Amino acid sequence: MRFGLVHRVMTDALAVLGILALLASGQFGPWVSGSLIGGLVIALLIRDVWEKYPALKHFDAITLIGVLALQIGRLLFDPNANVLDVVIEFAAALQIIRLATRKGAAHDQQVIVLALLHLISGTVLGGGLGYGLCFLGVIIVAPGALVLSHLRREVEGNYRQGARDRTGLPVDVPRILRSRRVVGRTFLGVTCLLSVPIFVFTALLFVLFPRVGLSLLLLNRGHSGRVIGFSGRVDLGEVGVLRSDPTLVMRIEMPNLPDPPPARIPLHLRGAALDAYDGRTWTQSESWKRAAENEAGIVPIDDRWPDSALDPVMRIDLEPIDPPVMFLPPYASGLRLRTRATVAPEPQAMAFKGPEGELRYQPIDDRGIKYDVFLSRKKTPSFRKLPSGERWKYLTLPRNMSVRIRELAAEWTKESTTSLERARAIENHLRTDYRYDLASPSGKDPQPLDHFLFESKRGHCEFYSTAMAIMLRTLDVPTRNVTGFVGGSYNRFGRFYAVRQGDAHSWVEAWIDEYGWLTFDPTPPADAAPKSEIVGVWAYLRDLIEATSQRWDRHVVSYDLSQQVGLLNSLTSRYRRGGSKGTDGPRGRAGLLVVAAIVATAGGAALWMRRKKQRAAAASRAADPRSASAVLATALYESLDAAMGARGVGRSPSVPPLRHAQALVSMSHPLAEEVLELTEIYIAARFGGVTISDEDRRSFERRVKSIRQPERPSQQAMTLPAS
Repeated sequence: MRFGLVHRVMTDALAVLGILALLASGQFGPWVSGSLIGGLVIALLIRDVWEKYPALKHFDAITLIGVLALQIGRLLFDPNANVLDVVIEFAAALQIIRLATRKGAAHDQQVIVLALLHLISGTVLGGGLGYGLCFLGVIIVAPGALVLSHLRREVEGNYRQGARDRTGLPVDVPRILRSRRVVGRTFLGVTCLLSVPIFVFTALLFVLFPRVGLSLLLLNRGHSGRVIGFSGRVDLGEVGVLRSDPTLVMRIEMPNLPDPPPARIPLHLRGAALDAYDGRTWTQSESWKRAAENEAGIVPIDDRWPDSALDPVMRIDLEPIDPPVMFLPPYASGLRLRTRATVAPEPQAMAFKGPEGELRYQPIDDRGIKYDVFLSRKKTPSFRKLPSGERWKYLTLPRNMSVRIRELAAEWTKESTTSLERARAIENHLRTDYRYDLASPSGKDPQPLDHFLFESKRGHCEFYSTAMAIMLRTLDVPTRNVTGFVGGSYNRFGRFYAVRQGDAHSWVEAWIDEYGWLTFDPTPPADAAPKSEIVGVWAYLRDLIEATSQRWDRHVVSYDLSQQVGLLNSLTSRYRRGGSKGTDGPRGRAGLLVVAAIVATAGGAALWMRRKKQRAAAASRAADPRSASAVLATALYESLDAAMGARGVGRSPSVPPLRHAQALVSMSHPLAEEVLELTEIYIAARFGGVTISDEDRRSFERRVKSIRQPERPSQQAMTLPAS
């Protein structure tokens, strides 16, 4: 594998993961996200273009200044611009500019630093499952990218300092980047395995470090990606298109489910109720909000307190929604907001009451809200109050209502004697005599309700609920129109019901004197049911991803002090039980077997890798007949190097062998010629492929020995001749 290519791929991967960690938060709009992705793709495709065109030498600085000016202009002239969002967008743009114009290892290190900063920013913006996958990828890629970046920086640093290789030639950086000998599979495997201890250390810090509230960061702000909620106004004929939106709104865990649980379940989760209809639009005749009663975290419904010890509990995890409405089933007796336990003071969500029994919450961040709903054991309706002074507003009819609507209501209920029977009769007629249609033409008619009942006879849920509410009012039965979610589809992996934006629905609450406000749904049952797929490959993958996302949100994003204490208590109690029983029990033996299996697997893998390395080395020696002479030549020159050191003409490690020999020749050193000849023999065998025979080896060794220990003149030669 080529060193330069592997380094570039790992650096690019780290940069991509950093930007994806930002985009996974959903904080940025489609235009910003699309621009970042497009710019990232272009930057990755550009390779060393800027160095070829002198005119583009300062392109990076000019582009950076332009982006900075644009972001400052947004802060100055856009009242909706958020400082944090603008800064993070600028950091992402800075990464793209650096990727497109990088020149050498110094810029690559800047890319790595920016990627790590993006990863940190992603924890503030979202921290969802997408961020978790990016985080895992960064942990795997970062060690290798950092090591390779350091190696490349060292190579380029030696080149700038004029270092030369063993042949005396200057360091050739492009040749090293093209080399396949610097980086191998073992190197990449070992560097990537460094992610294991890093991940373990990070996980321990996460589990053991005390939880600190996000509010300390002072980053609470609006969220551009909130799903559509239910406000105090519904224009007939416009809301039906929500049935085609698969966006997840909430996850619901139901108590006392049968085995197996039903694939779909009708819940009629009430969001907003509207009492005034003008012939086309439903609105709330009152507009107010006040803090709901709260005792020990429990909020009563319609001033009726639940029995928290006996009433079944429905758990709801609601995604960020705008307006921030909380949804309740028809038989709710109270709710409890789930709070976050942290070391530092953390603001908690508060519940507020509105008109028609509406409940809202005060958002404190972009994580939605989690709450428990207490269900009445006797199926008592949630709302059982209707003051006599307010009865009239639930009987008010639009001024321009057609007379034949009143006549049709009387005809359908002519055999009914009670309010409940009249409601059932109208509900049944609408369910059986009319057809569900999201594209009903009645919405464009000046009299949409009249057109639906007598002309088109097809429409979506708002037409059905409006028809039933108005027809009951003509029969002196108080009614109001309700918007919310009809139900959800069961997730086989997470064991919860997933409610989607497409499950938005409209139905009727009618006041029945003996019972209170009862729920009626005149939409045909097959069309009112949740629409998401429950079979097939797509449904299987969707359920798996959503269940994984739920667990990530619950055990990572929402991990707080109470979960931390519970986990530590669980580990402590398990350790005590294990210590008292020893390892004689089945669990102890199973644990020892698991440990033994892990050790045996690791030992076998290490032995296999060692044998593979030995076989590869043997094959390399057999495949290259010159390698033996090259190794021998290196050993012989090392002995020559030691001999020169003994004679006081040692070679500096930074000086190539040939240059050192030539320097001795230029100084006319007595050993120069001998050293030069031996050095040339070494270079020819080491780099030229010349084979060294046994006779050549012995000759080389004798000559080195003579350099180290020169022969001394004989005694006769030193004796003066006689006179």
